[in-house]
Amino acid sequence: MALTVLQVAYPFAPVTPDAVGGAEQVLSMIDRGLRARGHRSLVVACQGSKVAGRLIAGPAVPERVDGAARERVWQEYRQRIAASLLEWRVDVAHFHGLDFFEYLPAAAVSTLVTLHLPIAWYPPDAVRPEPPVHVQCVSAFQRGTCPPDVPVRAVIENGVDLDALRPCPDVKGDYFLALGRICPEKGYEIALDAAKAAGIALIIAGETFPYPEHQRYLEAQIRPRLDARRRLIGPVGGPTKRGLLARARALVVPSQVAETSSLVAREALASGTPVIAFRRGALCDVVEPGRTGVLVDDASELPRAFQDAARLDPMACRRAALSRFDARVMLDRYVALYHALVREAVSGVERRAS
Repeated sequence: MALTVLQVAYPFAPVTPDAVGGAEQVLSMIDRGLRARGHRSLVVACQGSKVAGRLIAGPAVPERVDGAARERVWQEYRQRIAASLLEWRVDVAHFHGLDFFEYLPAAAVSTLVTLHLPIAWYPPDAVRPEPPVHVQCVSAFQRGTCPPDVPVRAVIENGVDLDALRPCPDVKGDYFLALGRICPEKGYEIALDAAKAAGIALIIAGETFPYPEHQRYLEAQIRPRLDARRRLIGPVGGPTKRGLLARARALVVPSQVAETSSLVAREALASGTPVIAFRRGALCDVVEPGRTGVLVDDASELPRAFQDAARLDPMACRRAALSRFDARVMLDRYVALYHALVREAVSGVERRAS
């Protein structure tokens, strides 16, 4: 049965195949996969988003994301979602934003919420919804952090596009790479200090969003640490991003929070690049120490980790990604879950009618 799926993105980050945020990249992969399989994909996302299905454009990301801006954007999102549900016969609405509860529709449509971020970042009531709203985790680690009364419908691991990401084992560069949003919880200042202590080149590639705390972090913690060998090059995408990942000696993920998945670590492994990370969160499941990367307990271990990771076999990283992180497997599981939600909705209607 062909489905009509309305995906709703986080309102303050564009959805593109090369989006900075993992949630936006996952949404983009689902959108493309649905279209390729003959389903209808509708996407509510901010202006500037690029999707394979039909874009229902919300407001542009404000120049300054403060409380008043959020309220304006949420109100417009509610209107876009309500209008979409009136215009199309939507089978499943799928929400991806941290703030999804601000614009959940009043209509009784089967709804899936992917919890991309740490459970503690969501209001307690938001992760304990009543049907037809269901919540889903992105890793076994994240599921394990949920209180017992959180009704997790499924655990669907994030995948990556293995066809687009390719290793370059014979043309590795002389640099290490950090890639992602420039914000305090990512801990890039720790990686910069360790890279300087180790005397190695580090490239940081990523976008700084217009949140005051992110801008302050950039100016206070990142820019003072940059020099000729420790560089910030801003956001990257497409062939540039893929080339940086494939040619890096290793990817450094110095995150200060327990990551729920780490899409960029999976992208690195698919590109034949080992991962260096702190021993916390889902990264403990993504990285196989001594085979696909190095896990450390504190910053003092990072200089040695740079040396150890650079000696690992790029093709072992690629093989691990092929066996564990295929986006097609992720899409299979989402489509199966969509169908299950539709069947349950039909059964519920039939029971009430009998």
